[in-house]
Amino acid sequence: MRRISYLLLSGFSVFVILVGFSFRPAAHNPQPITPNPPPITSSVLGSRTKSTDCTVNGALPDSDCTPGSVFPEVTVDQICTPGYSASVRNVPDSVKKQVYAEYGVITHLTGEYEVDHLISLELGGSNDVSNLWPEAADPRPGFHEKDQVENYLHKEVCRGVMTLKDAQAIIAHDWLSVIVK
Repeated sequence: MRRISYLLLSGFSVFVILVGFSFRPAAHNPQPITPNPPPITSSVLGSRTKSTDCTVNGALPDSDCTPGSVFPEVTVDQICTPGYSASVRNVPDSVKKQVYAEYGVITHLTGEYEVDHLISLELGGSNDVSNLWPEAADPRPGFHEKDQVENYLHKEVCRGVMTLKDAQAIIAHDWLSVIVK
């Protein structure tokens, strides 16, 4: 009887060890750790062919000035880790002024515009000027509604319902198609 108990206990221990080594937390359920920021370089999704006379196309930026760019090495685990966006946010005032100038926004009231990331940081977007534009609050949809779309797409990526590349393409090309009700 002791021998059977010993064999069962030994077998259970081997099972626990094997399961313990093969267990990986799901990408959409990250552990609260300090995120590893992606490299400083970025990958532009389209061609940035203009840096002056940029015009807004409704609620979308001028795709010749703001085609969007991402951190090419960013992972789902990174973007789904709390604190990731804050760890990579770095748009100096000089770049914000450059973006306003490229789009011809000479003066504005506080809250009227924000220099927004076309592909949000929470979706792996970069701080490169090719990913920035002055997004208005009004008329609607404006930056408040885009924030809702960004949060929705981020949640879908972290839940594993959508790939990061698909979410990046949607937000870069037509975020209006995902207006959250």
